[in-house]
Amino acid sequence: MAPVYVKIINRSDNPLPEYQTEHAAGLDLRASLPGAVTLEPMQRQLIPTGLFIELPAGYEAQVRPRSGLAFKHGITVLNSPGTIDADYRGEVMVLLVNLSGQPFVVQPGERIAQLVVAAYQRIAWQPAGELSETLRGTGGYGSTGKA
Repeated sequence: MAPVYVKIINRSDNPLPEYQTEHAAGLDLRASLPGAVTLEPMQRQLIPTGLFIELPAGYEAQVRPRSGLAFKHGITVLNSPGTIDADYRGEVMVLLVNLSGQPFVVQPGERIAQLVVAAYQRIAWQPAGELSETLRGTGGYGSTGKA
């Protein structure tokens, strides 16, 4: 598969985001901090990455949690996934939250989130008086199995 080229400016002391394995979907984002930042239980903090990107039209980038931080420390991305649109030119930031009962220290250069770049399709609304019927119908949350 041919790569999609994305312009990037790196104003951090960290290397460019990298895929950690051959078939990984996400690139690891690192904290660009002058010193350690402590997240107290239930505290949220916007963490800079020092990265600025220019996505091609028709693409978005999603900022997602790292599973290891979530499982081991209760650290996640609050607005997950956070969407970066192709016309955004500001710094890529990560909104971390500590859902554990213990303080967590974010170190400079620490891998704090993943960035997944994906193509998207724009839609056009087609007003209608009714929708086609399906077996599921209007069944919503919890309607297809146990809660």
